[in-house]
This record gives sequence, C-alpha cells and structure tokens, in this order.
Amino acid sequence: MPKTATLRIGAGSSFADDRIAPAADLAARGALDYLVFECLAERTVARENQTRRKDPSKGYTPRMLDRLEAVLPACLRNDVKIVSNMGAANPIGAAELARAHARDCGLGDIHCAVVTGDDVSELLRGQPQLRLMESGEPLESLLPAMVSANAYLGADAVCRAIATGARLVLTGRVADPSLFLAPAMHHFGWSYDDLQRLAAGTAAGHLLECCAQVSGGCFGDRLGGKDVPDLARLGFPFADIDAEGGVVIGKLDGTGGRVDVATCTEQLLYEIHDPADYITPDCVLDITALDLFSVGSDRVRMTGARAHPRTPTYKVTVGYDDGYIGEGQISYAGEHALDRARWAAEVVQQRLADRGFSYRETRVDYIGMSSLHGMGSGRVEPYEVRLRIAMRCDSRKAAEAVGFETRALHVNGPGGGGGGADPVVKEVLAVQSVLIPRGQVDPQVRITELRS
Repeated sequence: MPKTATLRIGAGSSFADDRIAPAADLAARGALDYLVFECLAERTVARENQTRRKDPSKGYTPRMLDRLEAVLPACLRNDVKIVSNMGAANPIGAAELARAHARDCGLGDIHCAVVTGDDVSELLRGQPQLRLMESGEPLESLLPAMVSANAYLGADAVCRAIATGARLVLTGRVADPSLFLAPAMHHFGWSYDDLQRLAAGTAAGHLLECCAQVSGGCFGDRLGGKDVPDLARLGFPFADIDAEGGVVIGKLDGTGGRVDVATCTEQLLYEIHDPADYITPDCVLDITALDLFSVGSDRVRMTGARAHPRTPTYKVTVGYDDGYIGEGQISYAGEHALDRARWAAEVVQQRLADRGFSYRETRVDYIGMSSLHGMGSGRVEPYEVRLRIAMRCDSRKAAEAVGFETRALHVNGPGGGGGGADPVVKEVLAVQSVLIPRGQVDPQVRITELRS
C-alpha cells in the first residue's frame, strides 16, 4: 500500500500489558511512517529499576521482545520506523537485546538509537531541599527509600535519535505525547518557536497515547447508549499529520471499535488537569478552543489547539519503597451475607490487634456492595458478597498475618465462609514528584553496538 502524502503515526500500545495484535495489523497494512509504543505508567520505571537491581541485564519492558517479534518484520518490509519508551530503566540493554533478536531472526543488524539522561537519581541526592509537589515536604524525607528518579524528557531528544537514521528508537522516561510529537517535528522541521504546530502535534499525541481508548475501548457502555462495534477486535488508532499541523485521527478499515467525535472528546479530556494549561516538556497545551469534526467513517479532524512556550523545568517522578500491603479475601453467600462479612472483618482486625500488629492504613471492601462507591444508604443488600481486607504496614510479617487470619475464617467463623484466596503480600512502590531546572538535565543519544 503506498504511503499517504501526510505523515502517518500509529499507536502500538498504551501500557506495558496492552494487546499486541492490533499493532501488528497497523504495521502490516497501515501505510504508517512511524509506529509508537507507549509502555510506561508512573510507577513502571521505578518497578523496572527494582528489577534491574536484581539483574543488571533487565529493567526494560518485559514484553518488549513479544511486541518486536510481532511487528518488526512488517515494519522493516514497509519502511516503518519504531519509537518507544520500552527501554524503561535500561534502554541500552533493551536496544542490545532488540538488535540481537533481529539478527537471530534473520532480519539483519537493525540501526537502533537510544535516548538516555532521564535518570536523575544522583542529581536529586544532591538536592535534598527540593519540595515534593504532592505534599510540600522536602525531598530529603524520601531519599533513604528512593528507588528511582526519572525526568519526563521531551520530543527534542527523540528527534535527535530519529535524525541518526535509526529504524528503532528506544527511550526511558519520555512524556507520552512527546513520543508522537517527535516524528512530526523531525519530519517537518518544526522548531520550538512553532507553537501552533507543536500544539497540534502534542494534542494528537495525547489522543493516541492511550490507543484503544480513542477507538472506543473505555468509551463502551451498551446499556448507556454507547455501543462499540466488535469490541473484542478493537483496532488501534493512527494520526495523519501535515506540515501545517493539520491532524486527522482514524483507524484501519475492517477493525473493531469506533473513532468519532464522542470517543475523541473523552480521550482528549483524559488526565487533563487544566484544559487551558496542560503542561508537557514541549509546550503548555491549551485545548479550550480545540474543535473535533467528523470527516468520514472512523475519521475525525482536529483543529484549534493552542500552546504557550515550554516551562523552564522538567517534572521528575520519584519512586520509593513505602512498606507493604497485606491482603485477604473470603466470600459469603445466602441470607445475611453482608452481616456475616462485616462480622468477619471485625474478627480479623481483633485477631491482628491481639497478636500485637499495628497498621498504618486499613481498607475493608465488600465487593459487590461497597468497594467502588462506599456503602451508601438504601442500597439493596446482595445475596452474595466477597470480603476483601487490605492493610498497609512497615513489616512484612504483619502484612503476611492479614491474609493468614482471613483464610482462617473458613473454619473459625462466621459461618458459611468459602473461596478464600491465598494470602497476598505486596511491596508498596509509591511515587511523588519534584521539579528541577531544565538545564540540569542532559539527554543523550547513543547508537548501540551489537554484541557478539
């Protein structure tokens, strides 16, 4: 299929565990110029830093090779470049692995560029006076437990990597929209003075970054009048972008889902803290005058995005160890199921107190009744309910006891408990944020060498 006159950028994933088949479909028949995989949530880099501490060869997105195996042959055949933050905490190791995989699959030695410099943990250790954005407390309070500190880099560093001629660009922490903006900036030669075009590219990136959400995924609610055709086979979206910043969002013919003004509007508002001042590393986006128009089946044109110049700071996400969560679950059914579940929760908490354990936070959910919106009043009691008790603490032993005491309810009452899950203990990986001057961060581009 011949490529379109405009630049076409496809969305290949929206998180580390997203589906793979829709991206393979885009690579094979999407007439793409670029395929972008966005795989990092706020805690993901910190999690992968923990992984890398245990095994220095790891630290990239675990399913990276699964994705590349599915799309790389078609991307090479159709001249589609791949841009992704799947490098996570180890983009160099990820690139070396990707190149070795391509060679082993008979695809040759692919040209791969890596963006580094987002890891600013050592830089932050020397600035304990920085204030945490969420709490106002000094960063010093988190430093002993800090696992990672990664700045949200922008499109400029990714542009430099693309300019090397790389077929595959891998990064660590780069802001989600920036991954999509960078190909347009490189292709059309946009600069940071082209605010209207940067606004369009950033807004397009924001629409694409969550993939199937703009194709109807989270939009779907059949009984609420929001039907989505063939939801099981959702197609991932793409954006056609022209040199002046014109943007049309679409999806491939023959794929499930829908791309229309309603689905695009919902995604446009997703995670926007202030529609007039959405801060990214590349610009401060203003969508208050943005318009969306249907221009055909599963095609939506976007106009009217505006922007202010980028801020003088980078946002840094700080990941840190924050104790443990112990969890237990058990089900009750029949008459008085809710009351028996409540009684069971009281028993577990009394048992834990008698054993001398203390907890920072306790959450009791009656799944099917209160777990999302609280108990409320006047609600009809369910005939079956699942009790979930979760408690946060600083001791693994105390966390383990939560699940142990919940499971013991099977024979120690109240009556009728069953279906208890194995005790669960989770290490809590929390995140907060700081701002650092842009000039303190030094993004670098590296061309990897294939190890024999």
